[in-house]
Amino acid sequence: MMMLRASPALRSATTQARRYATGPTPAKQPNWGLYLAASGCAGLAAYLYIDSPFALKAKDAVKEATKPKATNTESPLNKDAFVDLKLKKIEPYNWNTDKVTFELPNGDASLLPVASCVIFKGPEELKDAKGKPVIRPYTPTSASDEPGELEFVIKRYEGGLMSQHIHKMQPGDTLAIKGPIPKIPWKINEFDHVGMVVGGTGITPMWQILQHALTNKENKTKFTLIFGNNEERDILLKKEFEYLEKEYPDTFKMVHVLSSAPETWKGAKGFITPELMKEHFAKPGDNVKILVCGPPPQVAAIAGAKDGMKQGDLKGALKELGYTPEQVFKF
Repeated sequence: MMMLRASPALRSATTQARRYATGPTPAKQPNWGLYLAASGCAGLAAYLYIDSPFALKAKDAVKEATKPKATNTESPLNKDAFVDLKLKKIEPYNWNTDKVTFELPNGDASLLPVASCVIFKGPEELKDAKGKPVIRPYTPTSASDEPGELEFVIKRYEGGLMSQHIHKMQPGDTLAIKGPIPKIPWKINEFDHVGMVVGGTGITPMWQILQHALTNKENKTKFTLIFGNNEERDILLKKEFEYLEKEYPDTFKMVHVLSSAPETWKGAKGFITPELMKEHFAKPGDNVKILVCGPPPQVAAIAGAKDGMKQGDLKGALKELGYTPEQVFKF
């Protein structure tokens, strides 16, 4: 079990990789395109033990007081060049996902800004179908000030060159990592309401923002996260988000949706629809920001396709609901 400190910054977060689940495509799609499959929220707390392979557990006062603190003022990572980091350990997370932890030198913290990601680069012998190096973005789930470690949740994809390579690595092996790659700069209380539309393991950027924002005592922004998965077993960071929802009921709400839900499932079933977003998100005329994270078909259906590294035109369900390009950000 990992640990979470009851402090303004969560020191340790369970890790995760970027994967997004979709439900079956309707035979006839509306003009806003695909629906997002959905589900699951979760969490855990300081001073609370939770029975989960990835749950964070509380630290007692002695351990908390004696734990080394990172003192570096500059990140050991490099935004302009790849740095080889040593694999510390790989631990099972769920049926097809592992927690992957890399060592940071000298006990340093990553100091990654919120929100940002890093880029993994495979070894020279790992090439894609076009003979190019395999490069993939991942968002850490360890806190920016966590000393000595950089943690991820990496899902194993059949045929996924990077994920397959990572899961074959052994402790002591190295992987080239570059970052931070800035996404959206987070400013406290910039918005009254933030809506989050997420598929599968695309949850990591949202976890990065939420663990940073909700634990800030000055935060007044309200967050609503609609999280999509195919099955309940696919839900990542479940207990962690449940804790956040319980601890911050006035500022955080999670909406669960499963596309392949069992009869016993008590959350929403089916797909993330415009009606669902309209029900749970603030109106376009309000001081609202909508964050979208998913595979290209999902992003296109909800907010329009990205244009490479650029945001691209706003289209899809959010445009039809009346939101403006300034109110939407696509990861």
